[in-house]
Amino acid sequence: MEPTHPLESTMVLLDRIRVGDRNARNQLLARYRPILQAWAHGRLPAHARGLADTDDVVQVTLIRALNRLTEFEYRHEGAFLSYLRQGVLNAVRQEVRRARRRPTDSPPDESLADGSASVVECAIGRETLERYETALLELGPDQREAVILRLEFGLSHPEIASALGRPSANAARMLVVRALAELAKRLADE
Repeated sequence: MEPTHPLESTMVLLDRIRVGDRNARNQLLARYRPILQAWAHGRLPAHARGLADTDDVVQVTLIRALNRLTEFEYRHEGAFLSYLRQGVLNAVRQEVRRARRRPTDSPPDESLADGSASVVECAIGRETLERYETALLELGPDQREAVILRLEFGLSHPEIASALGRPSANAARMLVVRALAELAKRLADE
């Protein structure tokens, strides 16, 4: 098989994975693991860290997503990243629920994790984070992805235009601005 181009599109890699190309699978894992780890860092609260840490959650989510590619509908270049982000977010929520169900017969080993809030919790607070996630889900898919790509992944407007199939960086900027205005309105309504 020919060596892959480093800038090969996600769609091409996904198509190659669907036909069993392990190199494409490894390339996609290498592309998205660091992005998701950076995004997920601090999203798993300290009280929910036990056997799984954030890197484990990201790794498991990536493997599950690649094993369920038949369920994923590819719309544009940024869609897979949003799909993975939602998977990581769901996995974090699952870890939090699992932590709540853990028996508390014996005191936790304090050396395993500190009791402080996660980085994200410190920055905006747990309640605000939950309100943000709820309001984000109320946006349309394009607006939601634009907000996620800009705020959470720090992509530039040209990168967002490419990821979302917009004709220009200015078109992507307008989408982001409108999406943020709608998100702010929904947050204010709460």
